[in-house]
Formats: sequence, structure tokens, C-alpha cells
Amino acid sequence: MNITIGTIARTACLALALTNQLLSAAGKPVLPIEDSQLEALVTSGLTVAAALAAWWKNNSFTPAAIRADAQLKAARRG
Repeated sequence: MNITIGTIARTACLALALTNQLLSAAGKPVLPIEDSQLEALVTSGLTVAAALAAWWKNNSFTPAAIRADAQLKAARRG
């Protein structure tokens, strides 16, 4: 059985959010975050996600790199 890292991360985030929601309803928040902190966290998270996506993907801009990508795809297809 192969569980992806994304599945584990999403499940952990959901568990944390649900736990925080239930404890907040009981008057005992686990994550006492103010609005400005939340905005900074969301902005930082989006920046990190965009940076990782840009770093991970093969971004070919030059004609030679685009041709090389096409040759690689053709070679992988057989």
C-alpha cells in the first residue's frame, strides 16, 4: 500500500483544523492566532508553495530547452 506524502500532509492539516475547531468551540483554542498573524502565515505559505512549484518543475524558456523536452518525451514514449 503506497500512501503519498500529500495524503499524509492533508490528513494531518485536517486533523489539526478539526481539533482546533472543537477546542475553540469549548473555549480552549489550540492555535490562538490573530488576524494579522493569519494573513502573514497564509501569504508566507503561498509564497513557499509557489517557490517550491517553480523550483521543482522543469521550466524551459529557450528554444533549445523546449526541443530537448520534446525529445525527452519522445524517448520516454519509446
